[in-house]
Amino acid sequence: MMKRTSIAALALSAAALVGIISEEGFTENAVIPVKNDRPTVGFGSTFREDGTPVRMGDTITPGQAVKRTLTHINKDEQGLKRCVTGPMSQVEYDILVNFSYQYGVRRTCESDMVLNTNAGDYEAACRAYTQYRRVDKYDCSTLINGKPNKRCWGVWTRSLERRDKCLAAQKGLQ
Repeated sequence: MMKRTSIAALALSAAALVGIISEEGFTENAVIPVKNDRPTVGFGSTFREDGTPVRMGDTITPGQAVKRTLTHINKDEQGLKRCVTGPMSQVEYDILVNFSYQYGVRRTCESDMVLNTNAGDYEAACRAYTQYRRVDKYDCSTLINGKPNKRCWGVWTRSLERRDKCLAAQKGLQ
């Protein structure tokens, strides 16, 4: 049976790191992943080591990309530990760090996931992941002729996966 603990005692699990890297996929050359998004390189990095934004034309090796990803995650974890006051299980924490990697610490700390976690309403925190379905004001959950849109369907499916994993974890915590 899983238990919740203070997030000060938690760190992203190795399995969750592999999940982030797998979900993001590796790009040696900077790309724009979805229309009107910022350029990313490596495993979805939007910033260089010096803090400047990734620009089209930037390149990276797999080793550099892993290092940049770990640096990014460590920074995110420090930020999350300042705003999350409610205890979390390892699974809940891994999902929140995964979200933060995609959306940033500020948005995560301002989210209903954190608000509900801090209030002890973990199921509401899980359901809140589905609020994140838009890219540039476009609803990525939109079906076109009954089929997933090609513009940003992955954004929506990642939100659903986070919600579902989080809700599944609740069963092991009750």
